[in-house]
Amino acid sequence: MTNNLFKKKVLFILLFAISNFVQAQKSLVLWYDKPSGNVWERALPIGNGKIGAMVYGNVSQEILQLNETSVWTGSPNRNDNPDALASLPAVRKLVFDGKQKEAEILSEKTIQSKKSNGQIFQPVGSLNLRFANHENYTNYRRELNIERAISTTTYSVDGVQYTRTSFVSSPTNTLVMRITANKANSISLDAFFTTPQKNVKLSTNSKKQLILHGATAGHEGVEGNQLKFNALTTFKQQGGSITSNDTLTKITGANEVIIYVNIATNFNSYKDLSGNEIARTEADLQKALPKPYATLLNEHVANFQSFFNRVKLDLGSNPAAEQKPTDVRLDEFRTNNDPTFASLYFQYGRYLLISSSKIGGQPANLQGIWNNKMFPSWDSKYTININTQMNYWPAEKTNLSEMHEPLLKMVKELSETGQETARIMYGSRGWVAHHNTDLWRITGPVDRIFWGVWSMGGAWLCQHLWERYLYTGNKAYLAEIYPILKGASLFFVDDLVEDPRNKYLVINPGTSPENAPAAHQGSSFDAGVTMDNQIVFDMLSVTIRAAELLKKDQQLVDTLKTIRQRLSPMRIGQYNQVQEWMEDIDSPNDKHRHISHLYGLFPSNQISPYRTPELFVGANNTLIQRGDVSTGWSMGWKVNWWARMLDGNHAHLLIQNQLSPLGVNAAGGGTYPNLFDAHAPFQIDGNFGCTSGIAEMLVQSHDGAIHLLPALPDFWKEKGSISGLKTRGGFEIVKMTWANGKVTSLQIKSTIGGNCRLRIGAALKGKNVNLQTAKGENSNPLFVTEETAKPIISPKASIILASIPPTFLYDFTTEKGKVYTFDVQ
Repeated sequence: MTNNLFKKKVLFILLFAISNFVQAQKSLVLWYDKPSGNVWERALPIGNGKIGAMVYGNVSQEILQLNETSVWTGSPNRNDNPDALASLPAVRKLVFDGKQKEAEILSEKTIQSKKSNGQIFQPVGSLNLRFANHENYTNYRRELNIERAISTTTYSVDGVQYTRTSFVSSPTNTLVMRITANKANSISLDAFFTTPQKNVKLSTNSKKQLILHGATAGHEGVEGNQLKFNALTTFKQQGGSITSNDTLTKITGANEVIIYVNIATNFNSYKDLSGNEIARTEADLQKALPKPYATLLNEHVANFQSFFNRVKLDLGSNPAAEQKPTDVRLDEFRTNNDPTFASLYFQYGRYLLISSSKIGGQPANLQGIWNNKMFPSWDSKYTININTQMNYWPAEKTNLSEMHEPLLKMVKELSETGQETARIMYGSRGWVAHHNTDLWRITGPVDRIFWGVWSMGGAWLCQHLWERYLYTGNKAYLAEIYPILKGASLFFVDDLVEDPRNKYLVINPGTSPENAPAAHQGSSFDAGVTMDNQIVFDMLSVTIRAAELLKKDQQLVDTLKTIRQRLSPMRIGQYNQVQEWMEDIDSPNDKHRHISHLYGLFPSNQISPYRTPELFVGANNTLIQRGDVSTGWSMGWKVNWWARMLDGNHAHLLIQNQLSPLGVNAAGGGTYPNLFDAHAPFQIDGNFGCTSGIAEMLVQSHDGAIHLLPALPDFWKEKGSISGLKTRGGFEIVKMTWANGKVTSLQIKSTIGGNCRLRIGAALKGKNVNLQTAKGENSNPLFVTEETAKPIISPKASIILASIPPTFLYDFTTEKGKVYTFDVQ
């Protein structure tokens, strides 16, 4: 080969590689050709699990709206109502007598909290950057690269190109913005803090740093001025000059400006506010300030990508659609085939979880870590009757186990505070949490008793502890969480009561969040509602399993098994639906956003196409009756349900509904231009729910086996691949490809060894494995499924069993650390 030919070939290879790299980058970028203006839902989120910022990308008046994970109102407090215990017998009798409204009225006086209904997650303030004479600009673009966790804004003014690059570094706990221009001495700006907080002091110091120091207020009688926060902005410029006055720093004629923002509070834990917020910001700044910008950037990207790059998803592409700004793609997605937009949204959910939930921070709340309002909807608390749990559905399965840690820590803390609630309000052992909590880990009822009486929050959260074990098989971890599981079950041992009408053990008063049947005169109260029964079943079951694995508490295990046998089975009603309540009083015209009685389908595994065919059909009918369009987060949940129904096309329809601009779905939610989920208003749970749902469409592992492509829609069938998803049993899908709706190649890694059972739509051939046709129960204890009781079916029902697509079921033995490769025959 001649030298020139060699050079041409090398050049071609390089150009091809660069083209592929650019295409890959484009697929993981949100970009826009207009600034956000003053619209928060157009700004772009960056964060590191402790500090969150919304980057507006405005030209002459840039805004970085700032949050810190522990900036909440109030101080350590409790909200239990001590009158509850004495009134419980009367409340329960009224419910059993069919006088639900009377029970609710009594409970308003005796069970509903007379103290705080929870504190408020609040903003720190905003860093404002004013650029004089930048009103007339050209060549504008702003973007969020979710593969690198970097926000970039570029534009030109009078022939000078300006670039602002922003990120929040985890290694240094610092927000960094770099401003550059392609002409010397062109950068001039005024920088200043603003804040809606009242008890604050704005100042500068001799180092020309901006300081915002303050304390949050009290709320609903809980003492304020206790949680203190400090925001510190530092400037490093090349060329030009820097001056400051009381509250403003001015930079004139610089070649480059690097801005560092540090935020900290005095919060140590829900019962300890002895930290030094000023010393913490100074310490974090000293981690960042000595490092060259390139080092800060590279460390940030490396840290972020150590999590993000674990999972790759390719659902196919539509190059014409991918050339358009993100808000245009959003507007067209429901009517256009744009599979890369679905994979972008999937990865955006993972980006948001990494950015809002890290070890050392708080769990992602109702808005993750991003909030610009002093009084956000629902106080931006932790709503633990679905929303907080939904935030963490992607954690284990999309290979972000570390992001799960703040939630698991919160469950441990609730198990501590919830012991007093169980004792004072119910006279019970163990611990309990109701439908909402906050930074201070309150566990009593929150808000109106219509919602607040629900006492399943702690038990549902415990399933996240158990899920971590199922994905890792870590016995030491299981021993750590066992007391928490045991405590949640002990509460039910004491709180369950016999229903005199049918002799089942039931929760009374209970409620099916946040719904009420017409037959109850607008009251949500009832006994033995379906979701309560399902959660109690799961709670008892995981405690039994954990105790047996750890060889502990045999007497308790016997007790829990006896109690479990006395729980009511699920029921199929006159409209062929899974009943929401013990009585057959569901309305087929009920379109409520919560479909709580399908908890047993997802996230639980009590309803299965293979093990419970009648309930599977009932769940299908329930979903059809409830309809598709709803609030944003509800549609996110429905993606998971339809994936579990093995109906990929219906799941994709829900993705299209959810990925519609707000206002398109009549009387429903959708998505904002920055791809935040719209309830409306913004709730981040819908983002996380849809990410989980897309993963469930590709791989499931809840039903005794790893099910490959269980719900692949027609839109994605032509060609695709996924790598990095995790499953129960410590398995990882190293890579799976498909074409024409069928798996074409597969690699699976075993991280802990043990039997691997695969369910797949075509015959497999292993290259380095002895495949056997699977028989009986999976011998791997991490795949055990509990037997679901046969449903009670209404004589008015006419259940016709569904036709389930045929599959092959294989077993093979694995060794720890080994990768297994398969071809499809």
